[in-house]
Amino acid sequence: MRLLPKLRDTFPDITFTTLDPNEEWDVPEDMLVIDTVVGIKEPTVFNDLSKFMAAPRITCHDFDAYANLMLMKKLGKIHSTTIIGLPPGLSKNKALNALTEALGQLLKKEY
Repeated sequence: MRLLPKLRDTFPDITFTTLDPNEEWDVPEDMLVIDTVVGIKEPTVFNDLSKFMAAPRITCHDFDAYANLMLMKKLGKIHSTTIIGLPPGLSKNKALNALTEALGQLLKKEY
């Protein structure tokens, strides 16, 4: 969330929305997600939810973004999901550079 002001300045045509995985999402059928991904060492673009492992879910508090995305996919509310994954602990500058590059490639524009 600390990168949002700069991302909004760099990509004024994109609407960035912060979502809580424990709330109902009103999202487009084809969505782009930016999130921290545990287990990666470099920023990575994922085009398939099957590349992720479900986290253990013992209580409702364990319901995460992945579980919400899988539920919405199963219900037919989303068709495709692209995730720009950032490793935990990545510096703000490296994260911002990686996001700018990934979004630019996905949008086929130079930023």
